[in-house]
Amino acid sequence: MAGDGKVLDLSELSQHRSRQDCWLLINGKFCVIANIRKHVYDVTKFLDDHPGGVDVLLSASGKDATDEFEEVGHSSSAKFLLDEFYVGDIDSIHSTKAKDSSTTTYSNQTEQNQANKNSELLLTKFFQYLAPLLVLGLALYVLLLHEN
Repeated sequence: MAGDGKVLDLSELSQHRSRQDCWLLINGKFCVIANIRKHVYDVTKFLDDHPGGVDVLLSASGKDATDEFEEVGHSSSAKFLLDEFYVGDIDSIHSTKAKDSSTTTYSNQTEQNQANKNSELLLTKFFQYLAPLLVLGLALYVLLLHEN
């Protein structure tokens, strides 16, 4: 793998969540007993080339993106490409506190995103019912004007 193989913690990983600095943790299932270190990748240079788009990577940045990566069913060549972006590993023993704070931050962001989606859905439903009523009202108004 390329890179200098640094040992990182989750708090450091969580600082890399922007278009200019986008890091992902892949295969980051934590096992404190076995002291398993999982790989961190800097995919900043790959953002524009990612077939799924920039937003997919940015939404998974700064945290464990294993589930998102596996759900898509990446090819073996995509998995091989990760080696090019390798930064280091997460030390699971020293990262448990950081993991908890990172999870809390992510949960708060998820709740906020859900609230935004709910308000958009409410607005959409409102206009679905309001638009036909406005058209009906306009049609009745034109009919009344035409009769007079």
